Amino acid sequence: MAVEEQFVARAPDPQLGGIIKLAVMAVGGQGGGVLTNWIESLARAGGYDCQATSVAGVAQRTGATIYYIEMAPAGDGTPVFSLAPSAGDVDILVAAEMMEAGRAIVRGFVTPDRTTLIASTHRALAISEKTVPGDGVASSEEVRAAAEIAASRLILFDMEQIAADNGSVISASLFGALAGSEVLPFSREAFEQAIRAGGRGVEASLRAFGAAFERTADGIEPIASGHAGEKPDASGSEPTGSGPLLEQWRALRARVDGWPETVGDMARPGLQKVVDFQDIAYGKEYLDRVENVLSRDNEDKDYLLTREAAKYIANAMAYDDVIRVADLKTRAPRFSRIRSEMAAPDDSLIQLTEFMHPRAEEIAGMLPAGIGRKVEASERWMARLDRWFNKGRRLRTHRVRPFLMLYILGGLSGYRRRTLRHAIEVDHLERWLRTVFEYLDNDYDVAVEIVRCRRLIKGYSDTHARGLSKFDRVLDAVKLVAGREDAAQWIERLREAALKDEEGEALDGAVETIRSFT
Repeated sequence: MAVEEQFVARAPDPQLGGIIKLAVMAVGGQGGGVLTNWIESLARAGGYDCQATSVAGVAQRTGATIYYIEMAPAGDGTPVFSLAPSAGDVDILVAAEMMEAGRAIVRGFVTPDRTTLIASTHRALAISEKTVPGDGVASSEEVRAAAEIAASRLILFDMEQIAADNGSVISASLFGALAGSEVLPFSREAFEQAIRAGGRGVEASLRAFGAAFERTADGIEPIASGHAGEKPDASGSEPTGSGPLLEQWRALRARVDGWPETVGDMARPGLQKVVDFQDIAYGKEYLDRVENVLSRDNEDKDYLLTREAAKYIANAMAYDDVIRVADLKTRAPRFSRIRSEMAAPDDSLIQLTEFMHPRAEEIAGMLPAGIGRKVEASERWMARLDRWFNKGRRLRTHRVRPFLMLYILGGLSGYRRRTLRHAIEVDHLERWLRTVFEYLDNDYDVAVEIVRCRRLIKGYSDTHARGLSKFDRVLDAVKLVAGREDAAQWIERLREAALKDEEGEALDGAVETIRSFT
């Protein structure tokens, strides 16, 4: 059946004249329980006997749950309903997220002889996707391809975005898509009445319901490129501040405008990131470093080395320390984003708990460089810091005192340059760039790959330490392949191996492979 034909409105399937079997697969916070209550209310109001159950998942994206509803026209006798769905025996499958649709297909709940699959194309990343140091995001396109084969009828579009645009949550837009599919023998008015009977967030839910209802007839929406949680480029935004500071900022931007366009496109967001992290003077240091790379680059290579360096130098200079983490946690846009994601009314109070688990290394890193080095060299002092601070703390930042503590800590950026952590980061950055220049004259591609290896270093605390360890191990292995024609390809393989797992087992295997032939 052609895609366009799958969305022609039609009467309920005659097969659904007996028991209708409907499963909803959702993760925590998506309103799966609310959606189930609406469906149950809808069925009972329409003269159907109905039973709804739920089977909670364990530790998957805050708990992946299967809600199961069976309904049958009320009449003679009492129908016997099942408590859970069975493979090959589901009429309607509603998935609140793309990988939940994939999970339903794998479990056999979606079959081409009977199942209408209604799924949102947005992503809520699983724990297994988040814990991969590199890009662990599963392919939504593969799930879509499987859905087109597995389902009798397919309805796919971004229902999360529709809900957000209408100030509601995805349960309302899923309910609208279910109504728009016309697979259940109830009118649109009956669906809307079920929402009204719920009594909470009625107007916003009806808006999202209506938008999804209309959208259902438009066909399958292409899955957006990029990954969940991907941040938009803010390089075009104009900062605010005093007149002299803005003049200095514009001077830095003008300096970038004089560079090759391919370099400038990467350096502008890098400059903004670095200035946001520290100050204008720090931004000038960033441009000095990038310009140093540019002066040694090759125009025939379209300045590939400098383009990559502009990105990773900015990341190296805007590292995550205690000051940065505290600053980000107390910024107004963060609270606005949380309120928006929670769909909280403006007059409601949101309670926030920040989980802080500082290691002794983070505390020593906050000390002035000279004192910090002495403390790190002392096992007794490091043990004391670990005993005092490494306990795991919960700061309720909706309260004044914890918020002020983080706010003051986040305002110490002027002190940052004197800390041991800053001295360590600058020293590591300079050694990395010197390594790049050592290989540049003999092998341009190797130099580019060494720049890209900075991708391994990210995050905060233990995550940062693991990434730094992998980075150093990869650079040590570069010496083993240096001078080979395929040296750049081997460095790329080492980097990709380092990104496969937290422990670095794949990287160890790749290094051993290199040692076997060198």
